[in-house]
Amino acid sequence: MRSSSIYPILGAALLACAQSGLAQDGSVKVTSPAEGSRLDAMAQNKVDYEVMPGPNGDHVHLYVDNKEAAILRQLKGSYTLATLSPGQHDICVKVVNKGHTPIGLEQCVKVSVN
Repeated sequence: MRSSSIYPILGAALLACAQSGLAQDGSVKVTSPAEGSRLDAMAQNKVDYEVMPGPNGDHVHLYVDNKEAAILRQLKGSYTLATLSPGQHDICVKVVNKGHTPIGLEQCVKVSVN
């Protein structure tokens, strides 16, 4: 029996451990709007989100086109966006620490506004 047959099994085990470690570090999920959504400029558009801030995070901020739009104190909720101009926009939910500095845990979606 060749010892090289153990490598795929060992690799899969290491990958599973690494992924479970990442899940414990936190997560950000923008549940709405979906990536590529078309939003109506005249509507009250909302961002729905769920966050697990992990050990280094404290709360979340909402960014539109790389500009801070809101401080979100709830880890799961909804936020009504200010009126967006027609065109492409990036909407991001970012985990920040107590000093309001992003820690790298985020999710962004690209939307277009008509």
